[in-house]
Amino acid sequence: MKLLQDKVALVTGGSRGIGAAIVRKFAEAGARVAFTYHSSSAKADAIVAELSETGTEIKAYQSDAASYQAAEALVKSVLADFGQVDVLVNNAGITRDTLMLRMSEEQWDQVIETNLKSVFNLTKHLLRPMLKKRSGSIINMSSVVGEFGNAGQANYAASKAGIFGFTKSIAKEVGSRNIRCNAVAPGFIATEMTGEFEDKVREAF
Repeated sequence: MKLLQDKVALVTGGSRGIGAAIVRKFAEAGARVAFTYHSSSAKADAIVAELSETGTEIKAYQSDAASYQAAEALVKSVLADFGQVDVLVNNAGITRDTLMLRMSEEQWDQVIETNLKSVFNLTKHLLRPMLKKRSGSIINMSSVVGEFGNAGQANYAASKAGIFGFTKSIAKEVGSRNIRCNAVAPGFIATEMTGEFEDKVREAF
């Protein structure tokens, strides 16, 4: 029996980068997989087609993780389609890198809402179903930048540091109900997002 046999996983931002790798790995482990994408519909469709051929039950949902209402609608749709969610991976994330002196309010808000508020949105709407079945796993994708900081990424670092505090708090709230909440903090991973960085930024990492 595979590790995630008969489990349903919901992965936000699953059409590319780390999210797409998580979707593929979960499918390989036997999970039924729901994942979201914001605008990469062609990439999402390609992943669904690829993994459907292996017998994986998989479905992509266009959704804005930064929107509280969209997250609520998403969870309702996934529960209706799959019947349950055992694993939530809060992976959706963006960067809007610039030095603080040049950073606009919009650049700050976009990153905080997509990277941090999205974690609240999805966790909020999935906690009740998980509490009812007294089981579940919530995995929040943070970053080493949230621990050490990085020049030109005050917004990104703040969002990822916030995930650490959020994760620890939720773990204490629901751990007694057999629901785990953990954060993963990757270092520099070669993805489409980091591919947009300037050479000097990659060299620094």
